[in-house]
Amino acid sequence: MPERNASPRGGLGTIRNATKLLSLLAEGPALQHLTDLAERSGMSVPTVHRLLRSLVIADFAIQDPTTLRYGLGPEISRLSTHYLSKHPVLNAVSPFVVALRDQLQATISTSILVGHELVCLDQVDAGDQGPFRSPPTSTPALASAPGRLLASRTDDEHWQFILSQASADLAATAEQNRQEWANAEDLFMGPTDVLRPAEVAVLIKDADDDVVAALSAAVAPNTSSVDLSKVVDILTRTAVSCKGNLRNG
Repeated sequence: MPERNASPRGGLGTIRNATKLLSLLAEGPALQHLTDLAERSGMSVPTVHRLLRSLVIADFAIQDPTTLRYGLGPEISRLSTHYLSKHPVLNAVSPFVVALRDQLQATISTSILVGHELVCLDQVDAGDQGPFRSPPTSTPALASAPGRLLASRTDDEHWQFILSQASADLAATAEQNRQEWANAEDLFMGPTDVLRPAEVAVLIKDADDDVVAALSAAVAPNTSSVDLSKVVDILTRTAVSCKGNLRNG
């Protein structure tokens, strides 16, 4: 019986299956069991085991010697560091974010859309956020203001994929508000839980006026409309300042 969602035979199929496993390792718990990965990927256990062994040898994955479960390997971190160091958006925005953080007294984030997730390229924390730091991470795009600005501007196929990966409530909200988000140059979103602040985001565009990223600031949930407008104005001026450095963005 053929495997579910099997990729074409040969090198391309192997690469697709390997990247699928890496995505599953990234989205799940830190260490995952072989059979769970096989079930979630739609591939047979022998196929998953063979691919994982190759990934472990290449340091793209690790296997815990005690539990025999698998996780992402250190080679991912090395490649990610090189990717970030060369990213045009990060290089364009970085000179401005510390001054922006100090001016707004707020945590500032620079993010891009990758697949169905908002990926934080850089985060500069406010000085008064307390002893605990929330590191840059990847989150469902529709669960954040910058993610909604970016996701709503994707083509219909990409949009449907984003919806398919979201919860039913988020997907329904997104369907109802897509046009409004897609027409907005900035967006405010209240906190989704007690551990998350409210946030306001603006678009970052390159020299050709194409949207390439979003710049956001954490704000208090009760921030007045007047103060929100000031934050948006400052974020927007910063985004415009970056535009000339994004000729190849």
